[in-house]
Amino acid sequence: MGDYIDAGGIRQHVRTWGPEGGKPVLLVHGNCSSGGYWEPFVRDHLAGDATPLRIVAPDLRGYGDSESAPVDATRGLRDFADDLHALLGAGLFGSDDPVVVVGHSMGCGVAMQFTIDHPERVAGLLLTAPVSPYGFGGTRDLEGTPTTPDFAGTGGGTANPDFIARLQTGDRTGEEPTSPRAVMLSAYVADSSAFGADEEAMLDTVLSTATGEDNYPGDSVPSESWPMVAPGERGVLNTMSPRWFSVAEDLVALDPKPPVEWLWGTADAIVSDTSLFDLAYLGQLGAVPGWPGAEACPPQPMVGQTRAVLERYAAAGGAFRETSLEGCGHSPHVERPGEVLAALERLTAANE
Repeated sequence: MGDYIDAGGIRQHVRTWGPEGGKPVLLVHGNCSSGGYWEPFVRDHLAGDATPLRIVAPDLRGYGDSESAPVDATRGLRDFADDLHALLGAGLFGSDDPVVVVGHSMGCGVAMQFTIDHPERVAGLLLTAPVSPYGFGGTRDLEGTPTTPDFAGTGGGTANPDFIARLQTGDRTGEEPTSPRAVMLSAYVADSSAFGADEEAMLDTVLSTATGEDNYPGDSVPSESWPMVAPGERGVLNTMSPRWFSVAEDLVALDPKPPVEWLWGTADAIVSDTSLFDLAYLGQLGAVPGWPGAEACPPQPMVGQTRAVLERYAAAGGAFRETSLEGCGHSPHVERPGEVLAALERLTAANE
């Protein structure tokens, strides 16, 4: 299901639900998935003849059925945000009314960047399991201070090569811990049964990821600091390195400031103060040899950073609500859809 739209110089695939005149809601997926990752949530909780919402879920470049256009990591997540702006400019919602933007994981970073660049187009932000406003990895405190000058331990060189190889071959097995299915079932959710009958369709979204130096994971460069790799300038994982993506100050300075709903799971394995995808935390656990210790390379306080930035946002005149979801993993809209739906309803009602 979906349509193709030529916008921003690339061919983009989008899924749409609801009446054209409905309140506009834009769903932005995360890394190693696609707009299809939202389908069960929309199908079971939002779609139907009575819905007052016009819902659009695009596939970001290099995911799903959108064009695998190259990603310039030196722009942070702005390539993706520009693609969203181009879709809106192509008449995606049939009006220029501000939209409620709902992000998941990396998609929250895209949503933040889009809001910073086009605050007049955003009626509200719903952030589920968001990447920190200071990027992913390589920072030591609530102010986002870099661990090393070259942001070692972040970017394209941090990806597991066997996982990449299995993405490339479309591996649907689940025996090896680095298989896409095993990663999805162990890291995307806290309870592997959460996907239910949608497991194969959700695996399809993971396997839709375009691989290579221009897409996932991107390139890398050597570093003199542990773990001896630093971010490159191309591809997806580099876009989230704090070398290129650090939007806290711009977010706090936003004018106007849309209301923000932030939901995070206490059992999230990916975005956490003890993330199993943060090489500093893996080093602390002994899973990556040579870790130089907590003083030199502490784990990134991802949740704490987001809270600190949103508290500053509120102090500067904005409004945000934090909802922690006990026992929830990295996919609140899959595991705790009722709470996500309630947050969305609050944001859409706030703009009536």
